[in-house]
Amino acid sequence: MSIAKVDSVDLYYEEHGSGDPLLLIMGLAADSMAWLFQIPDFATHYRTIVFDNRGVGRSSKPAGPYSIHQMADDAAGLLDVIGIARAHVVGVSMGGMIAQELALRHPQRVRGLVLACTYPEPDADIERQREFSVGQLGGNVTAGGEIQIDLKALDPMAFFQQLLPLAFNQEFIEKELPKIMPLFAGALQYGFSMEAILGQVAAVMSHKATDRLHQIKSPTLVITGDADRLVPPANSDILAKYITGARLVKIPGGSHGFNFETPDSFNREVLSFLATVRH
Repeated sequence: MSIAKVDSVDLYYEEHGSGDPLLLIMGLAADSMAWLFQIPDFATHYRTIVFDNRGVGRSSKPAGPYSIHQMADDAAGLLDVIGIARAHVVGVSMGGMIAQELALRHPQRVRGLVLACTYPEPDADIERQREFSVGQLGGNVTAGGEIQIDLKALDPMAFFQQLLPLAFNQEFIEKELPKIMPLFAGALQYGFSMEAILGQVAAVMSHKATDRLHQIKSPTLVITGDADRLVPPANSDILAKYITGARLVKIPGGSHGFNFETPDSFNREVLSFLATVRH
């Protein structure tokens, strides 16, 4: 459990296990606690590094907006601090966008690349989802794409309650709510900043990589759940189409939070793929 100084940002990180380096990059509004069900399996095979992105957990929460470019540079800077030249990289959701940019901006740093439940750029469905979610929280999205919302009146739990049915299958929520609680606990325990979360939202909504995906040279696994309501699985089809040689896997019944909901399937597919990546 350490803090890395990357430019003006403090990034909280942890290392587990030994072997070839494996960097895990988490999604929007979640901290490294969300890798709870991956760390034991992955650390058996790899030197596994998890960290809190800027804006969440024990990392700095500067005022936004943020950009995916900026957050990819954060990840590269973290690797610099801990002395890792190249690593396998696994990113989920926003973390998958950061992983795309890491492979594009710092290609020499990425060995095997796993892009989970993510997109190359927001489409009309994603934009409608954002407008609906912001509306449910009492705000609105302007014609220029800016979110207008009274942050002082916003209850963090209302934000998570809005996200919950989009991220997980209803049956899982009803049966396994105690498993999900660590996600909330981590986000709230170390200081929750809605302003910083909106900084992350700005990053994911401005991410555009489709026309550059062909430049990714790292062996790539694109993986999603076929029941993802937050980032439709069709986005994974696009990623796999434009990244040369990418392998596409869809987990039957998998939700957006399938690394948390069905970790055995997620871990098995990721480890199986990484085992095929040669030096």
